[in-house]
Amino acid sequence: MSFATLGLSEEILRAVTERGYTEPTPIQAQAIPVVLSGRDLMGGAQTGTGKTAGFTLPILQLLSAAPRPAAAKAPRVLVLIPTRELAAQVEESVRDYGKYLKLSSMTMIGGVNINPQIARLKARVDILVATPGRLLDHVQQKTVDLSHVEILVLDEADRMLDMGFIRDIKKILALLPKQRQNLLFSATFSDEIKLLADGLLNNPALVEVARRNATAELITQKIYPVDRERKKELLTKLIKDNNWFQVLVFTRTKHGANNLAEFLIKQDISAMAIHGNKSQAARMRALAEFKSGKLQVLCATDIAARGIDISELPHVVNYELPNVAEDYVHRIGRTGRAGSEGEASSLVCIDEHKLLRDIERLIKREIPVVQIPGFEPDPRIKAEPILNGQNRGQGGRGQSAPRMGGQARTGGGQARSGGPKPASGHGAGRGAAPVLHRSGGRGR
Repeated sequence: MSFATLGLSEEILRAVTERGYTEPTPIQAQAIPVVLSGRDLMGGAQTGTGKTAGFTLPILQLLSAAPRPAAAKAPRVLVLIPTRELAAQVEESVRDYGKYLKLSSMTMIGGVNINPQIARLKARVDILVATPGRLLDHVQQKTVDLSHVEILVLDEADRMLDMGFIRDIKKILALLPKQRQNLLFSATFSDEIKLLADGLLNNPALVEVARRNATAELITQKIYPVDRERKKELLTKLIKDNNWFQVLVFTRTKHGANNLAEFLIKQDISAMAIHGNKSQAARMRALAEFKSGKLQVLCATDIAARGIDISELPHVVNYELPNVAEDYVHRIGRTGRAGSEGEASSLVCIDEHKLLRDIERLIKREIPVVQIPGFEPDPRIKAEPILNGQNRGQGGRGQSAPRMGGQARTGGGQARSGGPKPASGHGAGRGAAPVLHRSGGRGR
């Protein structure tokens, strides 16, 4: 199938071709005809599947096919996005794909001066891409008119709910015309998402192209067992020995991201932190340098990293495992996108074994273990609770249940687990490094 068969105009197809795309992804092939038909849509797709173009292209087609009076200025399309970075990237896609159309768009986000946005709204805006908080700021100041919205898009709806935007969303929905087309996209379909969809969508078409909570097949996943106090040292070794560039590293806390970035800089590795306490200008600068390749490592918290969209990001590292297993899927989904291969590495200490079991249960697979010689976990170290995102410098919520032990098979300077080990494997053989042990009783 080609984009030309989907009913898009020559102007849109020209812009798509210039971006280097010839065939639609599965979400695009299924979503574009639904949106063009005017139906509501509930789309389930992991990050990196091309869903932004899945709604942007048909929206541009619909608006250009039904032009409005020149004097009309109010937005016809409202796209709600959870993070500032993602909003900027979505609006950039709107401009790129609509470059040969007489349509206008703008980004409405917090963290920047509101006055230029107010000035921009005095001119025509066809497509408004906004974060909920700043949009409500404009509503309160009566600087935006939402009474002419024909299409509403809720993107990353699961993250919207995770970030506590449900009240803001309900306030915004109350300001929109009753008759409109609604498009909802979410990586996961929790009960909360289904409840939101039931109240928002009218007889929607369901398009789901990724198995729920699945991890992309093109992503190589690895676990590196290490003591909590040696994670920074191991991360430095992995980056330098493997000559990794464009490495997105996840920490649980803002302080952890700052601390890690400062450490890497001292090791002659260019790094910056990105999180909610950073100014919008600093976040955008860090993201731009990371995308361009000037910055080797970006240390990020989950919320800040949600908006990062890089087409061929090669490396994601979980410096600390997330407290919520579903966030692991979101994190590693930053790599292995759009047909490109990627590598997701997790540095796991004894405190995080329960978190790892939760993740493996969710994704329905065991993640291969690689033990780096010289970084074998000390069996004398006991698991510590992870409280309020902190654990002796490593962070997170309290977990226990160590599953260390077993015996490594060495080869090529690294050791990999060979699957479940027999009980006798708890004593490491002479010269063998202890690795993460696959204990029994896991329901597999």
